[in-house]
Amino acid sequence: MSRTTLLAMLGVVVLACRVVPADAHTGGSTGYASVSVHRSTVRYSLTLPTAVLPSQLAEDLRLAQRGSVQARERLLDVLRQRIELRGNGTRCEPGPGAVDLPAPEATSVSMLVDFACPTGLRSLEIRDDIFDVLGGDHHTLMKVEWSGGTRQLVFEPAARAARLALGDPATRDMTTFLTLGIHHILSGYDHLLFLLGLLLSGGSLVALAKIITAFTVAHSVTLSLAVTDVITLPDRLVEAVIALSIAFVAAENLAPRPAVSRRWMVSFLFGLVHGFGFSSALRELGLTRQGLALSLLGFNLGVEVGQAIVIAILLPALIVLRRSRWQARAVTASSVAMLATGVILFVERLFS
Repeated sequence: MSRTTLLAMLGVVVLACRVVPADAHTGGSTGYASVSVHRSTVRYSLTLPTAVLPSQLAEDLRLAQRGSVQARERLLDVLRQRIELRGNGTRCEPGPGAVDLPAPEATSVSMLVDFACPTGLRSLEIRDDIFDVLGGDHHTLMKVEWSGGTRQLVFEPAARAARLALGDPATRDMTTFLTLGIHHILSGYDHLLFLLGLLLSGGSLVALAKIITAFTVAHSVTLSLAVTDVITLPDRLVEAVIALSIAFVAAENLAPRPAVSRRWMVSFLFGLVHGFGFSSALRELGLTRQGLALSLLGFNLGVEVGQAIVIAILLPALIVLRRSRWQARAVTASSVAMLATGVILFVERLFS
């Protein structure tokens, strides 16, 4: 059993040694879509990071910036061919569009296409197959607006379609944001490394429960404050301090006698900063006041569910490891790897 546990811990070390990108907490790439309904016309707008464009589309963007109409139309054809809208069960026809051509040094590009739908829209079905072009680690955060309300949706390879009754209240988005919260924490390497660093310190189950509770309470508070714009901090500073938190707990683990009794305080203080990191996905989506409370609650619950999944996987392995002769070596190796990762991310995020 101890060998199996050691292999599990070595897997964690390999994960920790990865030099993850500066936006590691979001996982993969993210597009931001806006869908607005005006009578029988539905405008679909998508903003993408230029870095995620495949080589052919990146070349089309360069040509479009130089004035090529054909290249611009090829960019718009991605939306026309990969986004399908149906109004009242009838396919909406893609029509004219536009590309907001960025400066050469810009990091994002926006495209929009108008779809002609049946009159008297009562329902709208949206299918997003953009993942076939941008890859399986992409997801799209979408805001849909019509005269009767607003909805926020999340599309990913496993969830490509949604149907909206245009009279539905926005408060039915809770399940969508629960899923987004789970995805966010499970793909956020920096948050997971910080949590692992806290758990590696050992201690009784009561001490571990205090650590986890302190982290949960802290990030829940600042997540709510940040999403409602009560308190905002520069993203670069938040991401840098999150990286620093990984290095800090790793360095403590390497001390001759880690201060396990005060780990809950460290968890709480850095948890406040991690909450600002969690808020980025919701703030970038541009939530409206309508349905904000349930959207925020769903996302926060999703983060807690994802966190519980990780703890349920790690904790038994850590308990068994604690009883084996490999504990000191595994904790040291993991902490050294996390310390290096935290320092690298801190420098990268602060100065990039």
